[in-house]
Amino acid sequence: MPSIDLTGKVAVVTGSGRGLGLAYAHALAAVGACVVVNDVDEAVAGQAVKSITEAGGKAVAEVVAVGTSEAAERLVARAVEEFGRLDILVTNAGILRDKVLWKMTDDDFDAVITTHLKGTFTCARAAAVRMREQGEGGSLILVGSPAGQRGNFGQTNYSAAKAGIAAMARTWSMELGRAGITVNAIVPVAATAMTETIPAFAPYVQAMKRGEPLPDFLRKGEGFGTPEDCAALVPFLASDAARGITGQAIGIGGDKVALWSHPQEIRAAYADGGWTPDTLADAWATSVGAEPQTVGIPAPKLPEA
Repeated sequence: MPSIDLTGKVAVVTGSGRGLGLAYAHALAAVGACVVVNDVDEAVAGQAVKSITEAGGKAVAEVVAVGTSEAAERLVARAVEEFGRLDILVTNAGILRDKVLWKMTDDDFDAVITTHLKGTFTCARAAAVRMREQGEGGSLILVGSPAGQRGNFGQTNYSAAKAGIAAMARTWSMELGRAGITVNAIVPVAATAMTETIPAFAPYVQAMKRGEPLPDFLRKGEGFGTPEDCAALVPFLASDAARGITGQAIGIGGDKVALWSHPQEIRAAYADGGWTPDTLADAWATSVGAEPQTVGIPAPKLPEA
């Protein structure tokens, strides 16, 4: 297989001032792509650009909060003005406003949906318009989450947004296929400020910060590692080696990479003339409902003390 080379390609990575987004930006720059770094904090964005350029890459910053069409247009315009084109979009920007349903406010819900879901939509739309005008294809890499695949307690807004992002990836892969634009969702799992709040992971994240390696039961069993462990998937999906991959949800973390299934019917039953509430009640437990699906992100399987 040829080595991954994105020389001459231009990428926008939203929310790339720190954490996973910064790891994605570094990974793209390391294989030759020019990168537009995005963050809401000018100092953070500037430091991210500095870290990329000091490593030999090319990057500029665009400080704006994603969500609006205006922000999306600014990001695409910055890529074109600075580097002449746009080939890759990574929609990583996100925030959290975690609360259980009965305590979640409209503002909590709207803020997360605006940044994650609408931000992905507006940025992808602006990028798709530019890529179609160029006529040379491109890559949209949408950042999902296990919460969007499985649901997660206290994350109505976040889970809904991430589930929507996976659905948009499937839809856009069909709509943009003829233009040679691939669209995939990635589902990263990494030690970040978000996962550090999970009690089971917290001591291992703290140990990692002290320079201690994560144990194999996390890196392999849970697919849990550093942001840098997740980053390789982004330049791969943006490369010619992945031209045939589109409409997929791909998980990565630690030493693990995995393909997520799409929602599909798993069991069916039939009744001549249709169903009534009574016949459904009689048949459910022994037919369609014999093996109900689980919900939520499985708890980590930690070794016994």
